[in-house]
Amino acid sequence: MGIVAGLDSSPEFTRIVVCDADTGAVLRQGYAPHPVEGPDGAGRPSDVDPQAWLLSLGEAAGGGLLEGVQAIGVSAQQNAIVPLDAQGNTVRPAMVGGDKRAQVAAADLIDALGGREAWAQAVGCVPQAAQPVTKLRWMAKNEPDAAQRTAVLLQAHDWLVWQLLGRPVRRTTDRGGASGTGYWSAAIGGYRPELVELALGHQVMLPEVIGPSDAAGTTPEGLLISAGTGETMAAAFGLGIGLGDAVVSLGASGSVMAVHREALVDQSGMITSLADATGMHLPVVTTLNAVRTLRGATDLLGVADLEALSDLAMKSTPGSHGLVLLPYLEGERTPNLPHAAGTLTGLRRESMKPEHFARAAFEGMLCGLADALDVLRGRGVEVRRIFLLGAAAELPAVQAAAPALFGAQVVVPQPADYAAIGAARQAAWALGVSQGTLDPRHPPAWPGPAAQVLDPGEELAVGQAVRQQYVSVREQTHPTAFRS
Repeated sequence: MGIVAGLDSSPEFTRIVVCDADTGAVLRQGYAPHPVEGPDGAGRPSDVDPQAWLLSLGEAAGGGLLEGVQAIGVSAQQNAIVPLDAQGNTVRPAMVGGDKRAQVAAADLIDALGGREAWAQAVGCVPQAAQPVTKLRWMAKNEPDAAQRTAVLLQAHDWLVWQLLGRPVRRTTDRGGASGTGYWSAAIGGYRPELVELALGHQVMLPEVIGPSDAAGTTPEGLLISAGTGETMAAAFGLGIGLGDAVVSLGASGSVMAVHREALVDQSGMITSLADATGMHLPVVTTLNAVRTLRGATDLLGVADLEALSDLAMKSTPGSHGLVLLPYLEGERTPNLPHAAGTLTGLRRESMKPEHFARAAFEGMLCGLADALDVLRGRGVEVRRIFLLGAAAELPAVQAAAPALFGAQVVVPQPADYAAIGAARQAAWALGVSQGTLDPRHPPAWPGPAAQVLDPGEELAVGQAVRQQYVSVREQTHPTAFRS
C-alpha cells in the first residue's frame, strides 16, 4: 500500500516512526524533546502551551523524515485538555497530567452527581484529579473567566490532528481518547454533555467521535490523517493485543488492562472502563505501588540500584523464607485503601536476611498486580497471556516470579515505540480502507513484537502457594479490602 507514519506526542517528547503499510516494518524514526515551557523555563508542570507539541513535532519530522508518507496517525498523552474559544484560540494553556490542583474538584464532582456508583454507571469511571472532566471543574471554580470563554474542548491528539489538517471547521476524536475524558460513556458509545455542564457550568462543542478505521481528513497536500487516539490505546494496538491478552505496566505505579468485548461498569471504581483503538473495550485497573516498592527496598537495604536488588532477591527462594510484604507504601487504589501503610509479616530469625526482604519486595509488588488482574478476571475478562512492560520487566527477579504468580504465560516485548507504532498501524488501516484494500472491521495484520516468552511450567504450583500466602496476609490485615 505504501508508507505510513505514526507520531506519539508524550508529555516530554515526540517520537515518529515511518513504517511499511503492509508489513509494519519500521523504515525511519525521528525524535525531539518538547521545548521547556515559557521563555525563562518557568512553566507550571500542569500547564503547557500546546504550541510546544507542534514545535517538537516539527523538529522530530525534520530531515525529510516524512518524505513519501501517504498517511499519518497521531497518538498523544491522555488526560490533557485544550480549552478553545469560539474562534479556535486557546483560552488558557492546556492542563495536562495528574493535576494535583484538581483533587478537591474530583471530590466535588463525585458528590455533585450522587457518589462513585453514579459516576461508574454514567461513564464507567469515577473522577480523579488527572481526568479532563475534573480539570474543567477546577477551571470553573478557580478561573471562571477562562471557563466562561471556553466554547470547544479538545484533547491532545484531537488538537494535533486538527492542526495537521489546517484547523478545519470539523473537529474529530476517537472513542479510545474520548473514553478517558469522564464525559463519554464506552457503554453507550456517546457523550454525556450534562456532565460537561456539571463540571464547567455550561455546554460546549465536543469533537465528533469517528470510527477506528475512519480518516479525520486529508491535508491540502493530500496526506491522509487517521482518527488518532490516546497513548494507552495506541500502545495496545502497536503491541497487537487481542481477546485473552492483558498488559501489565510496571512504572512507579502499576496498571493492568485487557481487551474485552463489552464495557464494564464497576461500582467500586476500581475498574476504569476505556474503549480501545479497534472497536473493542479496554478495562484498566491501577495500583499505586509497583516499582516504587522496589525503589523503597533498594533504599532500605542500601544496594546500588534495581539490578542489584534483583541479584540479591535471586539468592532467596519462592516465598521469601516466609516473609510477606503488602506493598501499600503510598496507600493503595486497588484495593481502595488510601490511608493504608505497608505491612511486613513472617519475621523470624532465619528470615531476617537482606535477600529474603529483597525477594519479598518483588513478590509483594507482583502479588499486588495479580490482585488487580483478579479484579478483571472476576468480571469475566479472559486472561491467557500477559504482556509485561516497563524497564523493570527486564529484571531477572521479575521474570523468575511473574509467570507463576500471575498464573499465565508472560510475554516481555523488546523495548520499542509501541504507541507510535500503533498510531502508524491506525494510519495504515485508514489508508487501506480509503483505497478499498482493507476491511474497515479488520486492521492490517502486522506481526507481533519480538519478545521473550516465559511460561509458568513446573513453578506454577509453587507460585500459586506464594500467592495464597500473600492473599491470606492481606485478608487478615485488611479483611474488607475487596468486599463491596
